[in-house]
Amino acid sequence: MKITVFNGSPRGEKGNTHFMIREFLKGAEEAGAEVENIFLVEKNIKYCKGCFTCWGKTPGKCVIKDDMEELIEKFISSDIVVFATPVYVDNVTGIMKAFMDRLIPIVDPHFEKDEKGETRHKKRYEKYPKIVIISNCGYPEQSHFQVLRLFFRRVARNLHSEIIGEIYRGAGEIFRARNILLKPYIEKYRNLLRKAGREVVENLSISDETMRELEEPIIPYEKYIEGANRYWDKMLAKIGKV
Repeated sequence: MKITVFNGSPRGEKGNTHFMIREFLKGAEEAGAEVENIFLVEKNIKYCKGCFTCWGKTPGKCVIKDDMEELIEKFISSDIVVFATPVYVDNVTGIMKAFMDRLIPIVDPHFEKDEKGETRHKKRYEKYPKIVIISNCGYPEQSHFQVLRLFFRRVARNLHSEIIGEIYRGAGEIFRARNILLKPYIEKYRNLLRKAGREVVENLSISDETMRELEEPIIPYEKYIEGANRYWDKMLAKIGKV
């Protein structure tokens, strides 16, 4: 089984998104998967021109010459792809959106009706990878992922795929905390991410029990907010803003 992660965080290896991906992939590898973690911030990805060349003159091939040709090949050849992104303005990052816009060549321009009678584009390939979403945000509540939950369901539908796992983590900045008292809580969450990675490989799903634990706060919301505000007070004082 081949799992490819497309990480849309501008922070790359230094991001909280990578913290989550790293642990998830450890579990997937333990279960026997071949994994690849791609940092989109390191790739040359230009914006879609909306020219339809990939649907007309060069079917399945974009007119823009950048890294997307290679990335599309990796996408299509994977059994599972992971869309990994922090939440920016209630949605995916600009880097991730540019990448997703450029996936247009993997479908055919002709229309069809899905099983619910709604229009979408036809398949270009016989097989499309299944989808996992991994995301985090600085706000503590899980409600901040409402847009992503709906957005990726629509994406999966239009890409003739299905979502087999969703991991959303509020209070993502806790992963950068140096407080030794938080270490046991963070370690517990690491283990959950690894467990989820193993389950996706073994069962093509994440168990209800694991999902329930993944959705629970790592620490109480109030404690996280207090700590976050203390951090910003300290940072702003350093640069003379307060």
